[in-house]
Amino acid sequence: MKHDPLTVFTTWQGPLGAMVLAATPRGLSGVWFDGQRHGPDTSGWRRDPAHPVLLQAIEQLAQYFDGRRTQFELPLDLQGGTPFQQQVWQALLRIAPGDTTSYGSLSAAIGKPAAVRALGAAVGRNPMSIVVPCHRVLGANGSLTGYAGGLERKTALLSLEGARTLEAH
Repeated sequence: MKHDPLTVFTTWQGPLGAMVLAATPRGLSGVWFDGQRHGPDTSGWRRDPAHPVLLQAIEQLAQYFDGRRTQFELPLDLQGGTPFQQQVWQALLRIAPGDTTSYGSLSAAIGKPAAVRALGAAVGRNPMSIVVPCHRVLGANGSLTGYAGGLERKTALLSLEGARTLEAH
């Protein structure tokens, strides 16, 4: 993943653990749980806890966890991904809160039904946990599958949204 040299970041202690949030001049560029797979190296970034986009993201995440928000209204910068990754991440944004989909259905929705494995890899590299809702993607049989932030967090997020999974039946 490419990161803008002007990326700034802050940290936030959310209900599911510490998080790193990043922004560029174009918008929010990352939301990662501490220790998750594919997390960023923040050593070259400037810490800016007063950055307006980061403050707005923290406020909206707090509202989400409090059950007062289901959609995020933030400028997003998804330019760090490849064109295919960006296409997948845009498709994730169309999954409504409380809904889930499968990797195969998502592949078909972007017009690439044979690209399920590549799509899965792109979902796994999603830089914006929760905001770009990769936690809403399930296995073909409706079961929970990998989540870079951990399956416990995926389960908690789906539960918070009232989503039903095969394992919740």
